[in-house]
Amino acid sequence: MQALIVHCHPEPTSFNSGLKGVATDTLTSLGYSVEISDLYAEGFDPVEKPEHYTNRKYPDFFAIEAEQRHASETGTLPRDVVREITRLRRADLVVFQFPLWNHGVPAMLKGWFDRVFVLGGIHTSRMRHDRGYFRGKRALCSITAGAGAAAFEPDSYAGDIDCLMYPINCELYYMGFSVLPPFLAYGVKSRGFGVEEDSEFCQKLEDIKAEWAVRLQSVQQTEPIAFPGKDDWDEDGRLKNSNWRGDWRARLQASKVDTPDMMTCSR
Repeated sequence: MQALIVHCHPEPTSFNSGLKGVATDTLTSLGYSVEISDLYAEGFDPVEKPEHYTNRKYPDFFAIEAEQRHASETGTLPRDVVREITRLRRADLVVFQFPLWNHGVPAMLKGWFDRVFVLGGIHTSRMRHDRGYFRGKRALCSITAGAGAAAFEPDSYAGDIDCLMYPINCELYYMGFSVLPPFLAYGVKSRGFGVEEDSEFCQKLEDIKAEWAVRLQSVQQTEPIAFPGKDDWDEDGRLKNSNWRGDWRARLQASKVDTPDMMTCSR
């Protein structure tokens, strides 16, 4: 079995990097061959731009989707994009490790999504969702957040975590992945807040690493989040009058996996 960890954090000694290490060790012990895509360390360029395309379909203006499709069809995709797609093709399981910044994924990872999930090669109007390119592969997000768990309830200031996670999980499902419930580490404080030497704080760091390892032990048995399939939508993209309507949020809630509310060292 093959696993890919897409790691998105600029600091090699961060807690996110520590969780990447736990995932590497745990998955290896389970028999996976683990590959790392370290976006910052490898200098991945998250900005989609004309310079990436050497064989332009429209030299006079930059139409991103048209150029992605053209490059997919002519075998002229940028080298770094080809590298990432090749890694994804090899993987049976893809783990995304990143901090929640400003209520979303870091810009580096968002750019990775925009550039790597190319139109034409990875998704089309007929190749998406339950008929997507990566169907049969599993995806799991491991995320750190600065606020505590209570701040991410529906009536709290940081925003409903289900709403914040939906664009991320939906993006992965759109590409065909079976998306597992995320692993969420709340109350994560960045270095510089005077908590680095707190023994209780650092013990919680070790505790959450242990929880992450336990979660990964059952990664093959974890039930994916339930999403509608192509046949569940009408021609306007709205859910039909089926058991999905009015029941989607309940399904998302039911997909949750308990994660302790722990503080950890450094995002």
